[in-house]
Amino acid sequence: MLYRVEGIVIRSMDYGEGNKIITLCTATHGKIGVLARGAKKVKSRHAALTQPFTYGEYTFYRQKEGLGTLNQGEIIESHFSLREDLYLAAYASYACELLDRTLQDEEVGSFWFNQLKACLDGLSAGKDPEIVLRLFEMKILQAAGYGPVFAECLSCGRQDDSYFISPRLGGRLCRSCRHHDPAAMMVAPGTFKLLSLFERMDLRRLGNVEVKDATKAELKKLMRAFIDMQLGLQLKSRNFLDQLDKYEI
Repeated sequence: MLYRVEGIVIRSMDYGEGNKIITLCTATHGKIGVLARGAKKVKSRHAALTQPFTYGEYTFYRQKEGLGTLNQGEIIESHFSLREDLYLAAYASYACELLDRTLQDEEVGSFWFNQLKACLDGLSAGKDPEIVLRLFEMKILQAAGYGPVFAECLSCGRQDDSYFISPRLGGRLCRSCRHHDPAAMMVAPGTFKLLSLFERMDLRRLGNVEVKDATKAELKKLMRAFIDMQLGLQLKSRNFLDQLDKYEI
């Protein structure tokens, strides 16, 4: 059967002598694996279509199960700037791997696709990559069914002026309920305000914002804890980002 879909390349790997297998995130068919014959060859008409982060229209043949075989395609947005910058490539790779590892093959929904596209567009547009990634992480948690609760205490529903956050339980705890998780983190008011905003905001609406380094560091620590506790993923791209930060490359 012939398919024509818009998709973003979230994974690309060599296969055989001159072929590549790409994984597309699509709005209409979830994740799809596609074999691009001859894509490793320099003069291949498919080479550019298989580059990571590429957003394009892909036409391929596919049986009910298994890999599709790429017939033709057209690039809509290459996101070349993300591949030529080491840091941006690392951030974009993390976003793609996080989605790839979280989204199941049979899951279909435009939300995943739209948030990834907004993430890559935001990185390309020069928005603060730390903020883009933190908001993207929030959207991934929500799409996977693990969205944190910040509006009220997740245990009793009470609202107070405390800022205790429990990544293990999945959200905010009031003073009276903090004993449910002694390891709950107390965050600064500014951090909590951003978390509450991220809970409600679509990534496509993110503008250019300035956030203090201390707030970004606290956001990173907290969102990493949510990802670890709720999704339990070990991501190679995140380890690479950590190495960049460690050695200040």
